Amino acid sequence: MMTRVLIVDDEPQILRALRINLTARQYEVVTAADGGEALRVATEQRPDLIVLDLGLPDMDGVDIIHSLRGWTPVPIVVLSGRTDSRDKVDALDAGADDYVTKPFSVDELLARIRAVTRRKAGSEEAGPAVQIGRYTVDLARYSAYQAGEPDHGVHLTRTEWQLLDILVRNPGKLISQRQLLQEVWGPTYLGQTQYLRQYMAQLRRKLEDDPARPRHLLTEPGMGYRFSP
Repeated sequence: MMTRVLIVDDEPQILRALRINLTARQYEVVTAADGGEALRVATEQRPDLIVLDLGLPDMDGVDIIHSLRGWTPVPIVVLSGRTDSRDKVDALDAGADDYVTKPFSVDELLARIRAVTRRKAGSEEAGPAVQIGRYTVDLARYSAYQAGEPDHGVHLTRTEWQLLDILVRNPGKLISQRQLLQEVWGPTYLGQTQYLRQYMAQLRRKLEDDPARPRHLLTEPGMGYRFSP
């Protein structure tokens, strides 16, 4: 069954280029040139993934994300000329799954689309245990241990488990600093990014084979963190 992608952009050349490239790779493509049309097409066509520009003529893209998240968990990849980190964080906090800036490489966008599609499939099938370096991390049992040594694990604090739980349950997805602070510490801590840096450094020291060059617990500078399986 073909993956149906809704592309939302007010630039006809981008719609055409993406339609050609995605169709050539066996995606089914539907398009919309403004926010109102995007919401209508999303409701009628039920796409498997949405590629969304933020700068549309009738609605701001962040408002569209909020509207979509009111009724669908469909993956959303933002494709926008806005490069300010605040715009990226706002889109991610609203519920976007990833963010690609213009001008963009079609190959990079296609890679992001594949990654989001894999994450969606994986989230429907994956169990709560993942591998981070030499450790098996079992979220259901709150244990992190080396293979073959389930009784000799690494100790994580309650806060470290909370952070790890959010990241691991969203493999590959960029989770904004604001979202992590909100979910772990609460709304009064939204400016305390040093807490995140401290606890993420602790998690890397405990779980990564080389904390200075992490492979799984990744930082997106100024934006947030990502778990890479």
